[in-house]
Parts: sequence; C-alpha cells; structure tokens
Amino acid sequence: MAKSVTEILGIQKPIIQGPMNWLTNGEFVGAVSKTGALGVLGINAGQTQAATTIEETIANMRKEVRIAKSITANPIGMNVYPMVEEYDLYTEPMLEMMVEEGVEVAVMVGNFSKVWTRKFKENGIKVVYRGAPTVEVTEEAIEGGADVIVATGFDEGGTVPDQVIGTFSIVPLVVDAAKGRVPVLAAGGITDTRTAKAALALGADGIFAGTVFLASKESPLAENIKDQLVASDATDMLLYRTVPAYYRSLPGKLPQKLVTMDEAGESREAILQASGAGTGMRDGMLFGDLEKGFASLGLGISMIHQIQPVETIVDRLMEGMTNN
Repeated sequence: MAKSVTEILGIQKPIIQGPMNWLTNGEFVGAVSKTGALGVLGINAGQTQAATTIEETIANMRKEVRIAKSITANPIGMNVYPMVEEYDLYTEPMLEMMVEEGVEVAVMVGNFSKVWTRKFKENGIKVVYRGAPTVEVTEEAIEGGADVIVATGFDEGGTVPDQVIGTFSIVPLVVDAAKGRVPVLAAGGITDTRTAKAALALGADGIFAGTVFLASKESPLAENIKDQLVASDATDMLLYRTVPAYYRSLPGKLPQKLVTMDEAGESREAILQASGAGTGMRDGMLFGDLEKGFASLGLGISMIHQIQPVETIVDRLMEGMTNN
C-alpha cells in the first residue's frame, strides 16, 4: 500500500485547499497551512490584475510565497499548469522560484506532464495531479510519477469535469484504478463532517476542497458573495455550457445571461467570451460584481451556514475523517 498523503507531503492533516485562480493570497494560504492542512497558491494569487510579463508573474508569486512562509513553517503548495513539454516559458522560471523559496508541493492541473513531474521531483518538490478523473488519465499520472491523485466529481466548483459523474461515483472509480499505488484525494461537494466522512468511506485518503475554504474569514472572496454563498444552497446554482465543458454560478445578471445563451444553443466559445473569459471569475468573486462576472462554487454550499475561521473549517472536516 502507498504511503499516506500526510506522509508524502509532510503535512499533519489529509486536506488540500484548492488553488482557485484569483481567490488565494499569501495570508489565506499561510492560514490554511498553519492548521496542518496544505494551503495552495493559485495562478493569480494576491493579484487584482493579470501580470503582463513572465518576470512580473514570478515576482508576484514570490511575494505571496514569502507572505505564506512568514506565517507558517509548514509546507505550502503552488498551482502549476505546464503548457508544453521540456521548456515552458512560465513553468521553468516558476520551478526555479519554487526551489529558491522552498515551496514543497506543486499542484499540477490540466494535461499530465511526465517531463515536468520528473523535473519537479528531481528538485525535491512533490506533485499532486488533478486532471480528468478517468482510468486512463489516472494510470498515465501514476506511471509518470505523480505522488498524489485528485478524483474530481461533477459536484465541484470551478472548471467542472467534462463527464457528468458525481463525486460519489467518481472517487471509487479512481481509487480502484489507482490500486493502492498512490493516495487518492476526493474533490467536489465536500464541505462538512458528513461529506468528509463519506470521502474516506469511498476509499479516498483525504480531501481536496475549494468552496468550503472560500467560506472562511481569511478568504479573499468578496464579502457580498460570502453573504450570498451562506444564504444559498445547491438548488440555487446556475449551470451552463462553456469551454472546456461546464461552469456553474450563483445567480446574477451575467450568470443568467450565460444560461440564456446556453438554452438558445450558442456555442461554448461564444458563452466563454460573454463570461469574461479569464476575468469573469475575478470580477464576480474577487470584486463581487455579478453584472460583469460570475461566482463559481461547488454544490457543497448547501452545508455551509456561516463564515468561519480556516482553523474551525479544518477541524470540522477532520472530525469526519477521524471518527469513522
């Protein structure tokens, strides 16, 4: 049997906070890691505008890493998204910075890269891989050296998987495909003691969570969106097609327009452009403007009834995983 996710990553609690693009910063990630879980910086962590150069991107991320590292000596993670094999204009300098600043974990998303997995691991950085939750992709990632696999169900927020398969079905599928070679984390709709307990019952070694951490006092999510999150449940969420597959959002002027476009048969590309493409999540969730953006959350919002400190949230999730 593989080592546990806590042993592999050097953390105390089998919980990874999802990177969530614009919706992390050094203070937030440091607070998560301080609890013994793993905080992860997203691609645009701490920013309100996208960087325009590689140098600016690296400098921005270095700043957030140092803030997180000033809060805790526990491991932190960073989101990486290799676009090409061998030499990637962003991933190469990002790796160099991670080594210089002592970042312990890379959370790789998108297509799996054996080449980059090897490069990270050669530099002492563990690789958590979150890609399409299929038997084939799971096998590719394990054979390619990934240390931990994330099995994501359709219940999640953010970029929803192509296949409409819920967390309750996808986790045992990926766990069985992994055959005990690496730990598998469950993602999608896990926000309370019951759902954390269910993740372990399905064979997961821990959880990978985003929405539940957005509902924290330390989260940079806009306060009006936090209020709407607490007041909503899964039946309020709007689902629409976009690139690469689907997104869902809390109700608002732009999200309703996107649903209307979907129902009218508009193309995924047209809906993507209307959503603001790379800035729609920022406008909706960081700025709290649902006329210009959207607020993508998972279906686990049904079990979130108040905004709490990160530490309280981690304790609640751990209760489900230690009292089985």
